[in-house]
Amino acid sequence: MFIPFGGGTPIRHKAFTDMKSVRNFLCERPQHSCFYSTAYWKRPHELKMADKDWLGADLIFDLDGDHLPGVTDKDFPGMIKVIQEQAWSLWNDFLEPDFGFKKEYLQVTFSGHRGFHLHYRDPSYFHLGSEARRELVSHIRGEGVEVSDLLERSRHPDATGWAKRVGRGIESVVDKLDQIHSGDTATLRTMTSALKEMMDREGMKGLRGKSSVEKLSELMQSPSRRERVLDGRLAALNNHALLFQNLIRADTSVVLGSAGETDEVVTIDTRRQIRWPGSLHGKTGMRVTEFPLERLDPDGSDSFDCLSEGIALSRQEKVKVEMTVDDAIARFDNEIIDASTGDVFEIHEAGATFLILKGWARLSN
Repeated sequence: MFIPFGGGTPIRHKAFTDMKSVRNFLCERPQHSCFYSTAYWKRPHELKMADKDWLGADLIFDLDGDHLPGVTDKDFPGMIKVIQEQAWSLWNDFLEPDFGFKKEYLQVTFSGHRGFHLHYRDPSYFHLGSEARRELVSHIRGEGVEVSDLLERSRHPDATGWAKRVGRGIESVVDKLDQIHSGDTATLRTMTSALKEMMDREGMKGLRGKSSVEKLSELMQSPSRRERVLDGRLAALNNHALLFQNLIRADTSVVLGSAGETDEVVTIDTRRQIRWPGSLHGKTGMRVTEFPLERLDPDGSDSFDCLSEGIALSRQEKVKVEMTVDDAIARFDNEIIDASTGDVFEIHEAGATFLILKGWARLSN
């Protein structure tokens, strides 16, 4: 699928026999964005979906920063940092240990905008329908997980799966509650947003507001209560115990990108289009960039830096731009842009393209 410049009708159902044909097409008709099908078809060129004859589909895990509760892309470097942590957690904490996925079947790409794609091509999964894929998603989201049933197992050194995550989640939530008690409003906002998103999605009732989380952070300052909670004895929190359990689930699960405007995630879609590695993202001018799995680890010695390595356009040519929004932060290599409406400055072509396509700036005379 191709999306033309100027908001034209997307070009669908187009098939090519080789890469030379693709290059010729793009040279003759440059496109705003390029996608390819993650499904396999017997007759992909047919115009009607029923005539294509579906054979199977890859597994796609789409992680976008704009789907993260409490996170905004107006702080673009901050958003990218969080979504890269989520993408690494998806592989390192779920896909490899829980499902036995093998990295030789995995392709990792920076989407060119707000996140990452984990594209899994193991032929033994091609046949999975939407319902089977939905079960994978439910496990990753922690849907139906009863934290109380896993507390005892979570303390065992050989704990696996969600039992292991509950054990780590207790420490993580306690640490974040300490930050909130110290006045960290950003952590409070992020935690409550993630909690609300999870509870709304699953139709759960109970404490969820900022005041309840702040009260819980106060309760955690009692040394004896803290010791019991870290030991898995959440009854020490009385009527805030369920809130703590829900915070563990919201903190430990991974937020997967939705398909369009629906709550259905991309992974469930067996006919999905995904951005073409090597193409430029039409909303940023950055390259959809493939890189090795090991570099997805944000704490690794050679961690992938999409705000440097995803830059495709010129860094030499300078362009003068005027900011049209406030409170927007961007980074290109080591250059931080933290400007306000009306600020005029020079920046390289790649940075100017990004800011203008994002709607954050315009060309200045």
